[in-house]
Amino acid sequence: MPRARRSDSAAPRPWFVYLLECRNGRLYTGVTVDLARRFARHSAGKGAMFTRLNAPRRLLAARPCATRSEALKLEAQVKRLTVAGKRQLAAQWPLQQPLVAGA
Repeated sequence: MPRARRSDSAAPRPWFVYLLECRNGRLYTGVTVDLARRFARHSAGKGAMFTRLNAPRRLLAARPCATRSEALKLEAQVKRLTVAGKRQLAAQWPLQQPLVAGA
């Protein structure tokens, strides 16, 4: 059965740059179109090697981007920040519904 095509009038899904706080206090930066699904995968030990070794505790912050390219550029900028810089940035990216492991 062929896959249904998205109509041209459907709004594109935003990409997100996100920061995870791990149980040991370390931070992880990534990109996704589905924050809840990606957080669940990290929490299940799937996905990035970093989060398999450093179990995520909570989604610290997320920022929507219009395109994947924009999200990847922002991710690269965030990854160059110090931990303190990432925490300051997270304070500027409030979450509407924080995701917490085991919740």
